[in-house]
Amino acid sequence: MYAAPRAARTPDEVLTDFTEWTARQGITLYPAQEEAVLALLGGANVILATPTGSGKSLVAVAAHAKALGAGERSWYTAPIKALVSEKFFALVAIFGAENVGMLTGDAAVNTDAPIICATAEVLANQALRQRHTADVGVVVMDEFHFYAEPDRGWAWQVPLLLLPHTQFLLMSATLGDTSFFETDLTRRTGRETVAITHADRPVPLHFAWAMTPIHETIEDLLRERQAPIYVVHFTQQAAVERALALMSVNVSSTANKDAIKALVGGFRFGKGFGQTLKRLVLHGIGIHHAGMLPKYRRLVEMLAQAGLLKVVCGTETLGVGINVPIRTVLITSLTKYDGRRQRVLRAREFHQIAGRAGRAGYDVEGFVVVQAPEHVIENHRALLKAGDDPKKRRKVARKGPPQGVLSYTQATYDRLVAAPPEALRSRFHVTHAMLLNAFAEPDGQGETLRILLSDNHEDASRYPGLIRHAAQVIDALVRADIVEVDVDEPGYAVPAALLTSPEGATQATEAGLVGGIPYAATDGGAEPDEAGVEADTRDSDAAGEDDMPLDVAGTLATAYRLVDDLQHGFALNQPLSAFAVAAIDVLDPQDPGYTLDLVSVIEATLEDPRAVLMAQQFEARGVAVDQLKADGLDYEERVALLEDVTWPKPLADFLGATFASYRRSHPWIHDGDLSPKSVVREMFETGMTFGQFVGRYKLARAEGVVLRYLSDAYRALRSTVPVSVRSEEFDDLLEWLGELVRQTDSSLLDEWEELANPSDEDATEVRSGDTRVLSANPRALRVMVRQAAFRRIDLLAREAYAALAQLDSGLTQAEWESAAGDYFAEYADIGTGPEARGPGLFAIDERPGEWIVTQVLDDPEGDRDWRVTLRLDIAATDEAGELDLRTLDFAPAP
Repeated sequence: MYAAPRAARTPDEVLTDFTEWTARQGITLYPAQEEAVLALLGGANVILATPTGSGKSLVAVAAHAKALGAGERSWYTAPIKALVSEKFFALVAIFGAENVGMLTGDAAVNTDAPIICATAEVLANQALRQRHTADVGVVVMDEFHFYAEPDRGWAWQVPLLLLPHTQFLLMSATLGDTSFFETDLTRRTGRETVAITHADRPVPLHFAWAMTPIHETIEDLLRERQAPIYVVHFTQQAAVERALALMSVNVSSTANKDAIKALVGGFRFGKGFGQTLKRLVLHGIGIHHAGMLPKYRRLVEMLAQAGLLKVVCGTETLGVGINVPIRTVLITSLTKYDGRRQRVLRAREFHQIAGRAGRAGYDVEGFVVVQAPEHVIENHRALLKAGDDPKKRRKVARKGPPQGVLSYTQATYDRLVAAPPEALRSRFHVTHAMLLNAFAEPDGQGETLRILLSDNHEDASRYPGLIRHAAQVIDALVRADIVEVDVDEPGYAVPAALLTSPEGATQATEAGLVGGIPYAATDGGAEPDEAGVEADTRDSDAAGEDDMPLDVAGTLATAYRLVDDLQHGFALNQPLSAFAVAAIDVLDPQDPGYTLDLVSVIEATLEDPRAVLMAQQFEARGVAVDQLKADGLDYEERVALLEDVTWPKPLADFLGATFASYRRSHPWIHDGDLSPKSVVREMFETGMTFGQFVGRYKLARAEGVVLRYLSDAYRALRSTVPVSVRSEEFDDLLEWLGELVRQTDSSLLDEWEELANPSDEDATEVRSGDTRVLSANPRALRVMVRQAAFRRIDLLAREAYAALAQLDSGLTQAEWESAAGDYFAEYADIGTGPEARGPGLFAIDERPGEWIVTQVLDDPEGDRDWRVTLRLDIAATDEAGELDLRTLDFAPAP
């Protein structure tokens, strides 16, 4: 372990400590590493653009050591939580658990530590809130090429803009031309910036174009001892299907499989996809994609790091910095769908994936194999069969790619192998969350806005548009009573030059700036020209619906602060979060369905989990087809009507009307931004567990998508719904949802708990991390039990007796049917509305080791004499990590 200094250390002393430590590890620094370390210790910013496997992580260790020696706090940032987690544990092993913390948005561990591992967004938000006063001495930005990501690139740019006293280490194997960053970093920080862009790859790569079917290619690679092999696909489904197809191949030895079995030990595999993954890993095959639960991805990574998985089938996710010993990367295609269109891989993407092959310390050489398209392989084999006979070769019917499929050739492959990475392009944009973080601290707010809006990395022609959009966002926040004017602080006075340029004049006119020149032309920080500033016209009847109602000049010349009554942790993390706050204000708190309506408002503003919504729509259309057939409609009529059947959309009419009204005063918001849906609401209404929801909609391959959506919903509900409008039922729902997410996958937090408080268990055994027992959170457990009890009522109301019998072993299907027959002989139906779910019809008798649960049925006569009685086994529940609830009886009250 690297000994943390007990007193301040000079750069020379830190260098001595570091070199002695590397010597103890048996490490000899490469020239590029030495150059980078010396530059860092000399106080310079460093851009380390060297090949994968060239030891960039070791340079990052030196950066953290330098900060420790100087008594400064250092940050390590990465684009994905898996990489943050990996580096967190690696740095804990080097510097000790007490010196390293982690912040990912989901996990907050040891947050006062001198070294913090975080996602890029976490540091960006810190920079927005604290800017020049932030306790950030050194920042290591790993995978810096994410700077060019359209949706997330802003998070890599903001710290560079707002942390002028910080020393930066930017790292990536695929940065392209770095001259812009060298100049810009030096200008902003006053430090020299050293770019180290040329270094030999310690493990040379050999590229090959495969003209054999993929199954044969993999078998050839295994036979030639080029495993471990990472088979890269560009859809999750293709990765899973390839892994399952390889079950027929003996990819691993018996001894290797025994080692996997011993290492996995007591890992808790869930139902559905968990059982599929278990079969695969025990066979020596892994799967890795973003649709998996984080604990499953981490399991695959740990097994691969131990060298036990000979083949891993996955998507690009394993290509983002995870340190896994992969000898061969097999790329199944050179085209991908990027969410908008099918296109050929960019050079940066290709080299990022290829760079996973051949890891220093594991291999002496790496292999990158690109699979030719199937039709190209078939044509090649047909020509080989024809031999050298010209007549036979002319008769070969050459196949083309499938219709509508973008193909590629060996020339595409050759170009990508030779091409350098493209230059990084700025992707800066302004959001509600960004401005809220900037408004959290009034001091220096005007300068922060000036930098964000007119001194960022975008081309200057975009500045007027950014200013205009910022004004629109601020106007929305003011109207929603989220921010208010801070009269004691100066805001950002927009330079006239920005609004008098051709682009600026147009933007100013569109934004409602009469005259277009609200400020005198001075150097950046001009004061308002009184003659040029128009009055706020938000209440004027003369203001047109399509005009920006709030004067941009007035907005940006004024500083803002959050209103005092916002709850701790309030945030607007979605583009329509401000609309959600406004819509909540219209809801009726006395309505019995108020709590679920709050959920629906928030869900409508979240990003769509497409896999979930398509599954819900598929089921809804299946039900509709059966009904339409029963109604006697012919095929054409059924097809036409099915177009209108979609996933559940609670409050769609209310939200649509409210949104239309909101857009009249916020015309820059797009129609397509609002998306009513029901995932959290459906689970809560029907009492489904995570596993039951996944099972119902056959989402085993998209469990990670479901969990990510539930996590986003939990954060949005917790941070966006004002405390003043919450009820006890809402707080119960929030507690239930938080515990549901944690019980589904708590792997990162529990691994930290094990590091901080080591147990006597075998440290080589891979554990699932599900160690916190459900009974430790009685409130959440109570809500879960109430939801599970009500699920029985929901199924009874739908006469789903087979499903009832599958819930537990208490009553058979015949017993449910018999008792329900007696009930329906007395009453026409069973209520399932808000009153039926209410606390008045639910009771728990807490006894030692068990709860006896009573759920009364809401009959139409109001007699309330029928009930379902259940027993919860506390110990079994804690052991299983899910409810052990058994039905005892369904009968009238005695």
